[in-house]
Amino acid sequence: MSTPKVFFTSAVSPEGVVAAYRALGVTLPGRVGVKVHSGEPGNQNFLRPALLKPAIEAVAGTIIESNTAYDGGRGVTDKHWQTMREHGWTDIAPVDILDADGDLTLPVAHGACLTENYVGAHLADYDSVLVLSHFKGHPMGGFGGALKNISIGIASSYGKAHIHGGGDAERKFTGDQTQFLESMADAAASVMTMFADGRVAFVNVMAAMSVDCDCCAVAEDPAIADIGVLASMDPVALDQACVDLVYASTDPGRDHLVERIESRHGLHTLATAAAEGVGSREYDLVRLD
Repeated sequence: MSTPKVFFTSAVSPEGVVAAYRALGVTLPGRVGVKVHSGEPGNQNFLRPALLKPAIEAVAGTIIESNTAYDGGRGVTDKHWQTMREHGWTDIAPVDILDADGDLTLPVAHGACLTENYVGAHLADYDSVLVLSHFKGHPMGGFGGALKNISIGIASSYGKAHIHGGGDAERKFTGDQTQFLESMADAAASVMTMFADGRVAFVNVMAAMSVDCDCCAVAEDPAIADIGVLASMDPVALDQACVDLVYASTDPGRDHLVERIESRHGLHTLATAAAEGVGSREYDLVRLD
């Protein structure tokens, strides 16, 4: 198997996002769902619709999101729709809340913790997915990128609790940390299986990188200067490349973000996903500028 390519541009711009995607040389077939993070109300760091609009238009995509497992502006469908409108997502493309009409159960073939993953039932309406992720820190996962966006991000409200609890939704945010990290890898594997044969592509934007997630209504300001936009067909390689760029940074805020990644043992998700065949931690970085 050849080493996956990760394409990199330092241009954090709508044009940069499109260029990174185009470098993949793929045409996503059929009806394309575009997974974004809608941003919790109050969060100042989430990627804005204007940045992603040209990439969404390039695939004639429908924005897809799922409800959260906690109270807030995205915890139930009605509130999530309101947030989508207030944050401007409905102004740039059609929007679909995947779990508005219940769940779809995906099998996890060789998971470390999970045997099933629960996603929104509407996911079955899509032939392929473009995953536009904001790479940044995360209070529980250490970092969030492509793997988080197709695991926790695509999981239904119940599915999110199931992953957080390491297979026990009742444990939700009180589950074992290692099992949570491994469950994210398990869930990602199930989505990759559903959209096999090159029907899912990934773009990570390394900008406004707080140690906190866009799901935090109260989040720290960015810890580190913007780095760029990366794309790959391999979510493990893509997230690994982003982590490596953070570690290689000379920015004064680099240590704060690294501490968040390491204190939550975030690299364990990468290791588990690689062991399960989701992707490779080895990659070739191709610079576009």
